[in-house]
Amino acid sequence: MKDLSHFEEKISIKFKNPDLLLQALTHRSYINENPSFRLGHNERFEFLGDAVLELIVTEALFAKFPDKSEGELTSFRAALVNANMLSDIAVELEMNQYLMLSRGEAKDMGRARQYILANAFEALVGAIYLDQGYDVTRGFISRAVLAHLDEIISKKLYKDPKSLFQEEAQERVGITPNYEVLREWGPDHDKHFVVGVFLEKELVAEGEGPSKQLAQEEAARNGLHVRGWV
Repeated sequence: MKDLSHFEEKISIKFKNPDLLLQALTHRSYINENPSFRLGHNERFEFLGDAVLELIVTEALFAKFPDKSEGELTSFRAALVNANMLSDIAVELEMNQYLMLSRGEAKDMGRARQYILANAFEALVGAIYLDQGYDVTRGFISRAVLAHLDEIISKKLYKDPKSLFQEEAQERVGITPNYEVLREWGPDHDKHFVVGVFLEKELVAEGEGPSKQLAQEEAARNGLHVRGWV
């Protein structure tokens, strides 16, 4: 069993019930491979943590920006709690080292791991809430999530990537980007797409996703980084 004391130091929280933390880090695949494991997987914690995270972020944004519209606040919140941001935060917290995964999942460091990390972060929030209560959870989210708010606003990361990439491309090089599906595979119920974003005939970046729309967003997001426009 993994020693989670270093992780507790990393998040500045000492759990009263260490099993809550362990379960928050336990993926369904680990249970499938180790059916005798004494705890369950983290999906119920994820369900709870998602709601707690959204409430605390909403509360903070509502208090911080009394003059912003509902639409603007919603955009700020979406940028703070989307899977990309949460997986990045999970990486900052070194959660990869502590996840309980099947041997197969442990080897996969691609897009699927990002979703596992984002979900595990939400599960962690749920576990902190159960173990420590609302105020401690709010302090953790302030440190781990809301600390990224200034960057999101200054870099306009609250705008969807396609809109932001188009604005930057038109302003900087006078070209409207276009998107093309480069590869796709899988049955209808489990399709996977790789999309390229182009400036005229130049392939700037690629993106992957379970739909063309999500793959386009990923391509635009990668394009912003490739061009240094964020």
